Amino acid sequence: MQTKVIRCLGLIFMMFALAITGVRADDTPQSNAAAEISAKEAEVMEPSPPPAAKKVGQTELDRGENENSEMDSGEEDEASRREDAFSPADPEGGEQPEQVAETPGVDGESAELWTEEHTSGQANLSEDSEVKEVPEEEEPERDQTEEVVAKTHTKEEPVEENLFQPEVKEMKPAGIEPLRVQALTAMEFGANDSNPSWSPSGELLAFERSTNDRREIIVCRKDGTVIQRIYFRPGSEAEEMNVLFPGVFDEVSYNAGITWSPDEKSLVFMSNGGRGNYDLYLIPELGKGTTIRLTENSEKDSHPHWSPVASELVFVSGRTGKADLFLLKLETGETIKLTRGMKSYLYPQWSPDGKKIVMIYGSNDNHDVFLMEDVSRPMETLRPLTSWAYDDLRPIWSPDGKKIAFYTNYNREDDPKVWSIGVISVDESGQGDFDNLADKIVATNVVPDIERGPTWMPDSKRIIYVRKDEHAFDPIYIADIEAKTNLAINTGTKMNHDVVCSLHGILAYRAQVEQWDRIYVAELKE
Repeated sequence: MQTKVIRCLGLIFMMFALAITGVRADDTPQSNAAAEISAKEAEVMEPSPPPAAKKVGQTELDRGENENSEMDSGEEDEASRREDAFSPADPEGGEQPEQVAETPGVDGESAELWTEEHTSGQANLSEDSEVKEVPEEEEPERDQTEEVVAKTHTKEEPVEENLFQPEVKEMKPAGIEPLRVQALTAMEFGANDSNPSWSPSGELLAFERSTNDRREIIVCRKDGTVIQRIYFRPGSEAEEMNVLFPGVFDEVSYNAGITWSPDEKSLVFMSNGGRGNYDLYLIPELGKGTTIRLTENSEKDSHPHWSPVASELVFVSGRTGKADLFLLKLETGETIKLTRGMKSYLYPQWSPDGKKIVMIYGSNDNHDVFLMEDVSRPMETLRPLTSWAYDDLRPIWSPDGKKIAFYTNYNREDDPKVWSIGVISVDESGQGDFDNLADKIVATNVVPDIERGPTWMPDSKRIIYVRKDEHAFDPIYIADIEAKTNLAINTGTKMNHDVVCSLHGILAYRAQVEQWDRIYVAELKE
């Protein structure tokens, strides 16, 4: 009996021991790791603070990356976590910061550098944000390449402005200070002055003055002393009727398009004479009131240019139904047709030696520069200097007769409203398919002055133009085609246009003063 009691007690003791042993068997490091993992998952998957808790500096891109980091950490392989839990360097299962430095980052950089770059970005988060507690080991999971691309192409990054910025930094600080800048004549209230034109010697200057629809030509010396005012209105029946009915038949006259004779004693201009039809007129001697009519046609005659070596004019007329070029011999009055084509020929200009004529040919928004090498054989020697899809306007010879500058709406942005200045060599142009024309651009963002064209300096190496810059009120610039530089000329005037240069390098141009246009002259340093 005693033996049975002892056996029962032993059995009970063994069962009690086994029960205790079973409980302690579950109390292992694996159990602790599982509990740790559960706690980590609960912590990582906890919802992030609402946007209101974050500082203003955090962007939508930052929030998206943080959310992706939280999702990735919650889905990490459990076996990997257990391996970390048994790491001898961290028996409690925490992550090791030195492992981050060994993880490669973007383009071979270390994750330590990457983490340092993004630590400043996390400073935008609120202090109670749980994102900053995500283990550093998991941060390389974020798509760094996508972030770099996003930062490169996002609208907040002014990529085009940065590309253009070096040109601005190069030009603005190196502005040229002129020796003097002054108004040519006293301003008349309600009048706008425009289109100055220097005489061949640079001693005289003619310009146009508009008052409402009335336009006259004023001739003065370079110091502003007025020599003559030209306002042509020939006698007509309308004038006789106006005596009986004042103001009813008083038609205004439009006079413009000045070109000087080589001896600068005479000039030719275009006028409608108050009748609506434009013809060419000659002032045979400045300072006197005599005016001679040169052409008389029902179609418009315009764009006259006096030969620098002879008493001949080249001009444009629509008398053939198209705009063609004609040669007028002033001594005999003979008129010779030079061109014939299906499109328009415009803006003819004699070469300095008086042997060649440059012009544009085309229609609508596509004109090309053409050269007539021998006036005695006009069509046989006519060839293109440019040939592409862009619009080219107002070609002008360099003083040495070797180059031609022109306006073109070719630009890198392919914007037809953005104009540039191109320069081509007469001897080298006209060869091949003209793919090299883009390399001939010497200035961009130009305000095209169609009446005057690009302006050469006497050295045939520099060009004066107006830059399209609303913030600087369209300043005047100078382009050196050999040094390939563009520098601002600090004239102190605004809304500049119609720049021309005399034989001595003195500029004349129009600028806006109290909403009225006025002629200014500027002298540059040698």
